[in-house]
Amino acid sequence: MLQAAFPEWRDAPPAHVESIERCHAPAYVELVRSIDMPTWLDADTPASESTFEAALLSAGAAIAAVEAGGFALARPPGHHALASRAMGFCIFNNVAVAARHAQAELGMGRVAILDWDVHHGNGTQDIFWEDDTVLFVSLHEWPFYPGSGGPGEQRDTILNVPMSAGSGDEEYLHAFDHTVAPAVERFDPELLIVSAGFDAHERDPLASMRVTAEGFRELARRAKSLAPRMAAVLEGGYNLDTLPGLVGAALEGFA
Repeated sequence: MLQAAFPEWRDAPPAHVESIERCHAPAYVELVRSIDMPTWLDADTPASESTFEAALLSAGAAIAAVEAGGFALARPPGHHALASRAMGFCIFNNVAVAARHAQAELGMGRVAILDWDVHHGNGTQDIFWEDDTVLFVSLHEWPFYPGSGGPGEQRDTILNVPMSAGSGDEEYLHAFDHTVAPAVERFDPELLIVSAGFDAHERDPLASMRVTAEGFRELARRAKSLAPRMAAVLEGGYNLDTLPGLVGAALEGFA
């Protein structure tokens, strides 16, 4: 269990449905609530009678991370979840729910989301596409699943940074320094939330990137300087042997 590597972890309360519905259609939320047997919400996303509870707990962990300035060890992940449907292992969009909570309950006006998962955070982008109070920046392998986030997919508060297969620490840190950091600094957020996926790691089975533990540590260290408050939420990372060490490296960078 991932939590066993971090003895200081604590439980977070589940998100309220009202918090989820700041980002998701009520009819979709009710669909997830009503599941009473094993099923598939899309080709990659299984669900069962416990999915609604698990997804509320995951979103609640993201909210707690924003409130405490912490790291949410949350599964299911969230950044592919669209307003009205599940996608790519994701049920509710945890970072989006946490960002809306920060604005509605903590008085944050401008929130930036930095997504370094190897897959493009299409759900997060979709939810905030027309919202100039939230900056979404994504570093991701492209072309790759889910097919979005290409170089032409940009607007004032949406920045996609496509990375070629095989990119490692040097390429990621160069993109961070020359593209990501200037964009976030111009936006001047009150809060930065990191969608912290670790599937760009050199030993992850679902992608072909070469980022190391030191690369994630350094990305986290540099991200820390971009806003007066920050939090992070776990997204992908599918090598269970390496994942605890990668989360630990990022925590060291955030600290």
